Parts: sequence; C-alpha cells; structure tokens
Amino acid sequence: MDVVSKKAASARIVHVADGIFTDIVKKSRKPSMKFPIRSLQNVKYDVKRGHFEILGKTATRTLSYNTVKTFAQSMRLLATTKNDLLDKDDIAGKREVYYNSKSWGECRFNEQPESDALLDDMEAMLAINREQLGYIPDERGGEVCGPLVVIDQDPRTRKEIKIDCTKLGTGAWSIPSQVEHLRFQTKSKLVLVVETSSLFARLVHHRYYETANCILISMSGVPTRACRRFIRRLADDQKLQVLAFTDGDPYGYCNIYRTLKVGSGQAAHINRYFCVPQAHYLGVTPWDIKDFKLEDATHPLEAVDIKRAKDALKNDPFIRHHKEWQAALEHMLKLGVRIEQQAFAKHGLNYVLEQYLPRKLKKAQFLP
Repeated sequence: MDVVSKKAASARIVHVADGIFTDIVKKSRKPSMKFPIRSLQNVKYDVKRGHFEILGKTATRTLSYNTVKTFAQSMRLLATTKNDLLDKDDIAGKREVYYNSKSWGECRFNEQPESDALLDDMEAMLAINREQLGYIPDERGGEVCGPLVVIDQDPRTRKEIKIDCTKLGTGAWSIPSQVEHLRFQTKSKLVLVVETSSLFARLVHHRYYETANCILISMSGVPTRACRRFIRRLADDQKLQVLAFTDGDPYGYCNIYRTLKVGSGQAAHINRYFCVPQAHYLGVTPWDIKDFKLEDATHPLEAVDIKRAKDALKNDPFIRHHKEWQAALEHMLKLGVRIEQQAFAKHGLNYVLEQYLPRKLKKAQFLP
C-alpha cells in the first residue's frame, strides 16, 4: 500500500475545495462531490487478486436545499482533516469527530453514525485510508504472540524499537492503529488467526506457538482494519501461510472469515489493502462436528443464522464463487446446528491444542 504523505493528502483536500470554488465562482453552477457507492451490490469478487473489487457505481452529492446541511458537514470535515490533523500532525478518534462538530453551529452532527458515514465518504473520495488522514479507530486492533519481532519506532525520536512477541510476560502485543511503518523478523512459516480471546489466551498460556512454530493473532470477533492490514503486511513481507480458526456458524464464515480474506461491501474502496487473500479456513467446519464427536456440544441454528447463511448462498460473490463454501453452508443448514470453538473442551480443556489443531494441520485440507 502506498504511504501518502501528509503534504500529499492535504493537497488532495485542497484540490476538492478548489473544484467546489470553481463551480460556484467561475462556472456559476451548483457544486457537487462524487463518492463510490459502498455496498455488496457494487462489488465483484476478483478471483486473480483474491478480494472484493469495487465497481463503477457512484453517488453524487450536489448542493441544494435538501442537501445543504450534509454538504456543509462534508466541507467542515475536510477542513478539520486538513487544518487540525494533517497540518498539525495530530490524531482524532471517530467519537471525537462527532463531539468536535458540536462547535460547528447549525451543521453539527446529531448522532455519531452521521459523522461516521461522512468520514467513510471522504476516505473513498480522496482514495486515502483514514488512518493516514489522522483518524484512529476506537476499537482495539488485535493481539499477537509468538516467534515474531516487530520493529516499530519512537514517534518523537524515530528511534527503532524491537518488540519480541515471545517476551511479553503473561500478555500479548497489541496491534496499533497505524501499521504501515512496521517491519518484521520471524522464522515461522504460519500465522494462526483465532476468533475468540479466550481460545487465544489458552493457546498463549500453553505456548502453542512453540509447539506449532506459528504466530498467534487474536481477532476478537470481526477483525478490525488494523488487524487485517497487519496480517496482510506480515504475510506479504515474510511469505507466510495464514489459517483462520473461528466458531462454526454463519457469522464466523460469512462475516469474520470472509471479511478477513476478501473484505466487505462497505469497505469496497479499500479492500485491496485491508484483506488477506492468501488466508485459508482451518475450522470449525460443519464436518468437524462428526469427525471429532461433538454432536452433543452443538447449538440449534437460530433464525438469524439461517437467514445469514441463505443470504450468503444467494448474494455473496465470494460464497457463490467457491463450491466448497456453498457445500459447507448447505451442510450446516442440513444439520441445523452451529458449533463454537470452545466445544472441544468436551473432550478436555486442552483437547483443542493437543488433538484438534495438530490433526487439522497435518491433514492440511482447508477451505478456500
């Protein structure tokens, strides 16, 4: 991913402002701004690149009686980004953006979803990810433990800082919101990405990263942008295999794993940077239920699970491309059950690391 300098980012904002000024003053016409439409209906699954690619549909925001407030909010957000963040080398969280608007008078935001949506629009319009514009996510980026040295730097002195992810006591290293500057050293060939924090903690506690010579990364649900970008940069830089381990349910398959691997419709304009095309799915698969004798450790599919699975089979470009995933979802619907990562505790608390993971890694038959 190209790192855009603050000067270059600021120049793009000025270019947008100049265009609006030209429309009003020199051409005497209503100014407008164009944004890519961010939805699953405006993406295609690019098989060669391995991620969702945005199509050409755009939305135009033209200054009018009905759009005057939104247009003014967009302009104030652009001005704040340039003057308060880029020019001053500062940062802001999405929640801070919302509260900062309370000083904007009539064009303040009433609710945070309004400011979040315009922030996404601005990111898409400028073609610069918001982290490089100075906006930091409110959520944590994920945790890392295992045979990896992350080379960071002191933000003030630019002095190199080496973080050994095996020497963090009983904890793990937290992925920062900005990861473009990081460098890596490792002798491992595998990244194991885990959905739940509790299972990640078990693997770390028993130093499973030594047993499997793998780098462990916790997603804690749908992986954040920082987490996805970190995994992508690490895997690309060190030529690593990436395997995902989530709950065996439609959410784990169609939201968590699919977002990790190919991105999402909402973030279609940046999927090529915030996805991990080389990732494969280790488990928990519907077939694991029988193979590991977990029939009595399942839960019935709820209405929301069934709807999510059927929607994915019908509308998700990634699922529709891969027959293996269609078979997995159809088999799950036939069984009528879902299964959690923690279900392996039926056979003993450490069965997951002593039996399940070794057998799955040895068999090496992963979903795409």
